[in-house]
Amino acid sequence: MAARRDSSAPERPTSSPAALAADAGTVRALVLQGGGALGAYQAGVYEALAHEHHDVDWVAGVSIGAINAALIAGNPPERRVAQLQAFWQLVSSAPGQRLPAWAGERRLLGEWSANAAIVAGIPGFFTPRMDPSLLLGSAAPVLSYYDTTPLKATLERLVDFDRLNDSGMRFSVGAVNVRTGNSVYFDNRRVRIGPEHIMASGALPPGFAPVHIDGEDYWDGGVVSNTPLQYVLDEHLRSRRLLVLQVDLFSARGAMPTTLGEVMARQKDIQYSSRTRLNTDVLSANVNLQQALAGLLDQLPPERLQEPGMRALCEQLRSAPIDIVHLIHRAENWEHEAKDYEFSRTSVQAHWAAGLRDMQRTLGHPGWLQRQTQGGGVTTYDLAGPHDGRVRRPGTAVGQGAVAAAPAPAAVGPATQR
Repeated sequence: MAARRDSSAPERPTSSPAALAADAGTVRALVLQGGGALGAYQAGVYEALAHEHHDVDWVAGVSIGAINAALIAGNPPERRVAQLQAFWQLVSSAPGQRLPAWAGERRLLGEWSANAAIVAGIPGFFTPRMDPSLLLGSAAPVLSYYDTTPLKATLERLVDFDRLNDSGMRFSVGAVNVRTGNSVYFDNRRVRIGPEHIMASGALPPGFAPVHIDGEDYWDGGVVSNTPLQYVLDEHLRSRRLLVLQVDLFSARGAMPTTLGEVMARQKDIQYSSRTRLNTDVLSANVNLQQALAGLLDQLPPERLQEPGMRALCEQLRSAPIDIVHLIHRAENWEHEAKDYEFSRTSVQAHWAAGLRDMQRTLGHPGWLQRQTQGGGVTTYDLAGPHDGRVRRPGTAVGQGAVAAAPAPAAVGPATQR
């Protein structure tokens, strides 16, 4: 999983996410969805970003996204990719995860790897809970099938929590309060983050037990919402421009299943995608509508605009431009319903390479030549997806046809619909 360059990636234009990220006053946020073993895709995305020497101001994650986020925020820039590599090599190092690709059909090897994880656990992550009471089935007086104590040791070894809390990069991870059912975000602007907060964000039941923090118990944030985008938009200071790189691990779109295994895989995609594109589009439409209302209010007589309530309303409605760059892991034909706990070295490397490739294509896509520079509202970009990319600008209604900002270079070519 060493750094690689995609030979098919086009030459990057002068105006790109890189140029946008350099704009004065822009807050650059990296948003990482949950998805277990698919999280290697996010590591590949970050490697491509780091190769171009671009940093982020804020990293937010859920579940495996929280682990990747901690590895980024908890290390100096020059060590982040290496620490991501160390984690993903560790979790794919068990004998059951190291079968070479030539040992059999790809899907069968993946199923073997997933079954090995169920039986033996994953190095540096979790081990089976050897408790005889599990023979009682659902009446067993335990809260999980696996023990995540190894993950705590891995985080303490690979993450510098002093740096994570004190370096100036904002860090937020989502979890769910087991007792209240409410979504909670642990943010280093409010609490001092430790390994327990990362583990809480990834404590998906019934596989993993809730994590006890300050008198409360927490499960995986994906139980309520598998992406922290809403939190970032809610917490962001609206007067500052925001660039969000949203990296999702499940695609809301997919083919009609033809087998029971494909039914299970498709169900999981839909469940954990948080309706990926629709969610982003609806959030964007809400902000754009507020922006339009602020424009209408500006046409009122000046004396009305000076009224305290009216001034507060206008300030609440206005927003500096928000750009959401969307990267989505789109399933390959060899993936199956256990892809989120299939940690084979072959699959981890494939997911990592896909993230690297998609980020390179996004950085080089000419859609950025037409980025919004004035006004407000939300522009969303999916530049590594099917049909040479998709751009939705303020004023485009949800449900309206996708708009391609510019034709992709021949070197990229249309991506396969997945």
